[in-house]
Amino acid sequence: MLIKESHADVQTNVNGKETPMRIFVFHPTIPQYPNARFPGIVLFSEIYQVTGPVARFARQIAGQGYIVAAPSSYHDFTGPEALAYDVPGTDQGNEWKVKKTLQSYDEDSYKTVDYLLTLSTCSGRIGATGMCLGGHLALRASLDPRISACVAYFATDVHSRTLGPHSGADTSAQGPENSNHTIDKLGEIKGEVAMIFGIKDTHVPDAGRDLIRQKLRNAGVIFSFYEFAWAQHAFIRDELSKGRYDPAITKVCFEVLLELFGRVLKTDLGLRDGKPEKIEHVC
Repeated sequence: MLIKESHADVQTNVNGKETPMRIFVFHPTIPQYPNARFPGIVLFSEIYQVTGPVARFARQIAGQGYIVAAPSSYHDFTGPEALAYDVPGTDQGNEWKVKKTLQSYDEDSYKTVDYLLTLSTCSGRIGATGMCLGGHLALRASLDPRISACVAYFATDVHSRTLGPHSGADTSAQGPENSNHTIDKLGEIKGEVAMIFGIKDTHVPDAGRDLIRQKLRNAGVIFSFYEFAWAQHAFIRDELSKGRYDPAITKVCFEVLLELFGRVLKTDLGLRDGKPEKIEHVC
């Protein structure tokens, strides 16, 4: 499927501060069908904003028949340009990641979904995906009931409650009272979620992944949980991944994304009836 690329600038207003946020748009096109309609996908980037690898990932998704909207997360502090995959770029991205408030992250997500829904070519069905910081943001975006499907790649800071300003990591099962951290609000998710991790990921250790899985289960979320034995953090980044890019596992994970998005976003499932499914115990 052919792709048309553009961008849109939308205004955000959080804590009395108004800033423009650039949304990079990757739109599928079918010649002679100008009124074709497609589901929308919000694609959240890693800490470097919308880099080459993120744009290539967006094109892959768009080529399967989805309008992909990738917001620039750090518009509170800088322009839409990507940070470099080097030490200064990494340090800057990590600094802004915790300086930006959860309210600002939420505003970005809502504004991006709003934008997709204004498009006459959008079917109205919305999904979310992302990697690293973006994996967390995709999961958090799913607290918005307008998002029906989420595929989160190696989501960081979920288990430790360290996204946005914080006083230190908290990996407790219960969490603080009236917590606004993503892991403590999973019960608000109405859609289906797929979590993807590498077991060799030093950013999300075994105990962290176990906590996320248990919290999803306790919250009653419909989810799948994938762990790949030899995958490290950033294993889908095809550029400057510091030796961690694994194209074979990346291909498998993209099939996971296509299955979930295709089933939930391209099929008219109607309303979920909520009736318990009786599974027959057979061999």
